[in-house]
Amino acid sequence: MYLAIREMRFAKGRYALIATIMVLVSFLVLFVTGLAQGLAYDNAASIKNMAATHFVLEQDSNHRFTRSQVNQDQLEQARSVVGQENAEPLGVKMTTVSPAGDTKKVDVALFMVNPEGWLVPAVTEGSPIKDLKNGQVVVDHTLSEDGVKIGTVLVDKASGRKWTVAGFVQNESYSHSPVVFLNEQEWLAIQAGLGTSQGTVDSNAPVYSAIAINDAGEKADSLGAALPNTEVITKSDAVSAIPGYKEEQGSLLMMIAFLYVISAFVLAVFFYVITIQKTSQFGILKAIGTRNAYLAGSVSLQVLVLSVGSLVISVLLVQLFASILPASMPFQLGLSTLSLTCVLFVFMSVAGSLFSVWKVTKIDALDAIGRTAA
Repeated sequence: MYLAIREMRFAKGRYALIATIMVLVSFLVLFVTGLAQGLAYDNAASIKNMAATHFVLEQDSNHRFTRSQVNQDQLEQARSVVGQENAEPLGVKMTTVSPAGDTKKVDVALFMVNPEGWLVPAVTEGSPIKDLKNGQVVVDHTLSEDGVKIGTVLVDKASGRKWTVAGFVQNESYSHSPVVFLNEQEWLAIQAGLGTSQGTVDSNAPVYSAIAINDAGEKADSLGAALPNTEVITKSDAVSAIPGYKEEQGSLLMMIAFLYVISAFVLAVFFYVITIQKTSQFGILKAIGTRNAYLAGSVSLQVLVLSVGSLVISVLLVQLFASILPASMPFQLGLSTLSLTCVLFVFMSVAGSLFSVWKVTKIDALDAIGRTAA
């Protein structure tokens, strides 16, 4: 440790340059990771926030809510298997709305939930969903950026239905669109106006997109057997099936992986060059009896100090940037993700220095101090 710290204090400029590069690389890794997590959450927040563990969808719907249709009989059958309180209907539909008297159009996701059930989100402002009257809805707070407030009338461009905003919820989005929560009466009115792929909807036989199941456990298999022409999927399957989710996350994760590899290579090259420049010094130290383990530990400690120090600065910078980012740029970097990212970065940094460590152990003392062959 003494040798490592003394050398870093002596060559401040050299190690400051390496530290600066590591700060930039680690900041980029953390920032892209936060963007990836933020986009993932923004794409599927409403599904991730649900207490459901499984969903029952129509067979061959490719795990997508908007392609699925289940009926009331299937809901009752599901409840008979998992319990009356463990199955809730869920309706999902993508549409476009406009505030009354305004030409602005906003893409939203319509969610139908049982007002008395456990799928209902907490309302942060206005009336709770269970108190909604016909023609009233609760919307995600991001719609307020488009001028929507309590009392605003939204017009559905597809069905022509008009809804009055009665409340707001937080962090409810689907497919990067804010969610509008409806009660079953409004959902039936939409169906009656639009019909379904099977024809005209019977108002006494509502059609849902899915059946949300809470804690199915071992009953998941029996649930699939009791409901023919359906498929039982997990919440993670439902999230992955959201259009564009896997492609978006795959691209970002590949970028993050390459950043890790690049940071390891950059650090390996810097320390390898420094190691070559110090060959004679290492040779002298070996000649006076310094062990390989001590020298290798000195190099590893330098890498560890630089990587940890750069991460501390990078985390502070990321938190600063996160506080000033606009709401339109979703960013989320939880403690667990932050810790994992930092541990991986330190590991890759230390791994990148192993070549320099190996080089130190191979230095011959006599050759290093200038021995010439006879």
